[in-house]
Amino acid sequence: MTAKNMEDLVSLCKRRGFIFPSNDVYGGMKGLYDFGPMGVELKMNLKNSWWKSIVYERDDIEGLDSTILTSPTVLKYSGHEDTFSDPLVDCRVCKARFRADQLESSECPKGGPLSKCKTKDLTEARAFNLMFKTAIGPVDDGSSFAYLRPETAQQIFVNFKNIIDSTSRTPPFGIAQIGKSFRNEITPRNFIFRVREFEQMELEFFVKPGSDEDWHKYWVDQRLKWWSEQGVSSDRLKLLEVEKEELSHYSKATFDIMYEFPHGLEELEGVANRTDFDLGSHTKNQEDYEINAKVTPNKSSTTKLAIQDLESKKWYIPFVIEPSAGVERGVLAILNEAYTQEDENNRTVLKLKSHLSPIKASVIPLKRNNTDLVNLANKIKVELQSLGLGRVMIENSGNIGKNYRRHDEIGTPMCITIDFETLENQSVTVRDRDTMKQERVDLSNIPTYYSNYFKNN
Repeated sequence: MTAKNMEDLVSLCKRRGFIFPSNDVYGGMKGLYDFGPMGVELKMNLKNSWWKSIVYERDDIEGLDSTILTSPTVLKYSGHEDTFSDPLVDCRVCKARFRADQLESSECPKGGPLSKCKTKDLTEARAFNLMFKTAIGPVDDGSSFAYLRPETAQQIFVNFKNIIDSTSRTPPFGIAQIGKSFRNEITPRNFIFRVREFEQMELEFFVKPGSDEDWHKYWVDQRLKWWSEQGVSSDRLKLLEVEKEELSHYSKATFDIMYEFPHGLEELEGVANRTDFDLGSHTKNQEDYEINAKVTPNKSSTTKLAIQDLESKKWYIPFVIEPSAGVERGVLAILNEAYTQEDENNRTVLKLKSHLSPIKASVIPLKRNNTDLVNLANKIKVELQSLGLGRVMIENSGNIGKNYRRHDEIGTPMCITIDFETLENQSVTVRDRDTMKQERVDLSNIPTYYSNYFKNN
């Protein structure tokens, strides 16, 4: 079951502390959002799940955390300075700005679709750079600047030799990174789907030329499987092969994993075969290699980004398979999947996978500020927290019904209630989020019960 519309998700996110408009006290800034107490936990859990799957559970991938500030030289040879732009038009009447390739779906500020606006007077399209610049050094005279990286991938490529020298890796192997990226989107829209500051989960997987198509298919299958494990229904996923005329300049083939968001079918993750374009663009002595991709001649690089085949002794530039997903888009899809409105129970519940739930368990003293109940609740909370499965929370408001409803809405898998019977027979009430079933469990068995729940769900 999913949300009926985006408004339901936006309302829940603000009400329950998942996501807030950034700089809200001053009217907010379009395309920027802050993740609140519940949102930051959900976001971290999603990233941890990705990292665990990509890095910890494999023996062929290393991690990286690179700088956000990026040299203009890197983005010159990657092609970003020349190609990373959108075609824009302005309306001479209302002064609004639109993407030239999205006029049919654009809304006029005066109301209604732009295509039906009778007074519009549009300029010719012109390119608009999507990258943010920032000055470096004490004087902002334009002579020394950097870009806020538009993607995490380029710093992986320029660290390629550092990784292989320090780990002795040979293809096939990958480098993974999670981090912030920045794009000066002209029309940020659809809540956190398209924003100006966002996080990416990117893997660059390096393979021998000739094996790239098999690896490409492998990673498409792996990524579909992973999204299913996060609770995203396969019924709302669609695999789209990008047509050749729409491929990025570096791509041999790209598959987009599309998801049915509340606002429509859009890209959740892309899996691209980038060929040898990236390492070929950044390597020195390009003429020494049989580079398949069309690259800009590079006389600035100081490093050879190639691998020697141990059998033939020939040097080659590896091809790259890139699964790349936006964290915010992932959060939005997962929230949409989990959102459930149960009219028969008069409740809204987030049926999140337990490993993604912001709060793993809530411990609730039945009577507010009763010393015996609160002390015991704190003891249980500390014991469960020490197991390291995620955040455990004390709810000491005294209203058991409201506590249950609150934790239903934030997706807490279980609530543990400490009542006066607990003081007599050392048992507690455990309530399951999805079934609302309650059972008595001996206090001494709670840590085992809790651990087993997260092993089995």
